[in-house]
Amino acid sequence: MNSPVYQTVIIGGGFTGLFTALHLAHEHYPRSVILIDKEERFCFKPLLYEYFDGEMDDFQVVPLFSELLKNSGVIFVQDTVESIDLHQKAIKLSSGNSYNYSNLVLALGSITGYHQVEGAKEYAFPFWTQADAIALERHLRDCLQKAAQTEDLEQRRQLLTVVVVGGGASGVEMAATLADFLPHWYSALKGNSSEIRVVLLNHGEKILDGDINDPLREIAEKELQKRTIPVEIIRGAEATTIHPNAIEYKSNDEVKTLPTSTTIWTAGTSTHPLIKDLPIPQEHRDRRDRPLVTPTLQLLDFPEVFVGGDCAAVQDNSLPPTAQAAYQQGANIARNLKAIALGEELKPVKVNIRGTLLKLGINDAAANLFNVFEVAGETAHLIRQGTYLTLLPTAIHDFKATTEWVDEEIFHHHLDPHNIGKKVVQAVEIVGVGVMGILAARKLLKRLGDEDKTE
Repeated sequence: MNSPVYQTVIIGGGFTGLFTALHLAHEHYPRSVILIDKEERFCFKPLLYEYFDGEMDDFQVVPLFSELLKNSGVIFVQDTVESIDLHQKAIKLSSGNSYNYSNLVLALGSITGYHQVEGAKEYAFPFWTQADAIALERHLRDCLQKAAQTEDLEQRRQLLTVVVVGGGASGVEMAATLADFLPHWYSALKGNSSEIRVVLLNHGEKILDGDINDPLREIAEKELQKRTIPVEIIRGAEATTIHPNAIEYKSNDEVKTLPTSTTIWTAGTSTHPLIKDLPIPQEHRDRRDRPLVTPTLQLLDFPEVFVGGDCAAVQDNSLPPTAQAAYQQGANIARNLKAIALGEELKPVKVNIRGTLLKLGINDAAANLFNVFEVAGETAHLIRQGTYLTLLPTAIHDFKATTEWVDEEIFHHHLDPHNIGKKVVQAVEIVGVGVMGILAARKLLKRLGDEDKTE
């Protein structure tokens, strides 16, 4: 008879998976932990725009798993999971290796959903990983270079038109970012930046409709028009076909064609294939085919399996697919795994949504803090970057990234002590828990001067 296996396997190194692993290490979890991900780097997705446009470096946004997990005791395996056998408690990898588990954490996230739009998968650019960001940057630079060298007006128009499909948070952030830095890139090539078009194609009449950032819609719409190149929003437009040199969309029962060399797809996600293949009855799934989990994030049919992040549907508790929800789930899963190992009672997962943060161009953002007050512009940019930097995994990485950003990005570049009041300091203290909250708030207070301190 085989002896039982006492090890926890985590599949997926996004926020939920990585933070589960790090918290288990921090809590001195008494069982071995294996983290499996097909990539060698963790991708901090909320800051991928900053990596894309050069505002932040790779060590801040896409650090190596080997660096993040160094001396943690967590075993990192870079491989692709081929199958998950919940009955046999076994994981099979593409390399031919396999692992058995006593507990499993599924943190696979979601994948880009093309919704059966013809040509979308083949010709539209996703924006999900470091590789996506690199591929898109190279393509855009190539388009601008060709545009700067051609005398053909129609060809130049096509090369300089970028269409972002999807008016959710990702689409709005992408459009705003492009509308700020593409003109600078093109101007450097001696091109006329006013020829650049950034078009946001939105299926509904409202951008951010049904999104957690819905309260920021009015600010977002105004800020999109303030970019270096104002963003054009086409509403009530359903993308129907993507071509290499154009996009077709349906509007008012009429199919229209917009010439473009660049279509970026941010129009939603789909459930990961491995999650779809799990032997879970349909009545234990939601309408998106995600498994329903208990308040402790366990599968209804397999309680030894925890599921968190985008690939789980918590019973009677709808959570937004955001980084702040995912990393809190990771911490809670880790506590419950330790409780199982020690024979203690499991506790329901509690997630605190502190507010929403939306990037609206270079050095620009909007923030809704605790649904109490809204901030826009550079002040919101300060809060957004500072808040996300506190979520960077591991204390060493957090401190290195945060101190570099605080010293070089805020206090030497952006901060004007005459234009920032105590309200910003309080917001950074509230939202920027941890290293950023302490460093930024204290240094801001110091820079505000005696006059502001006496108000």
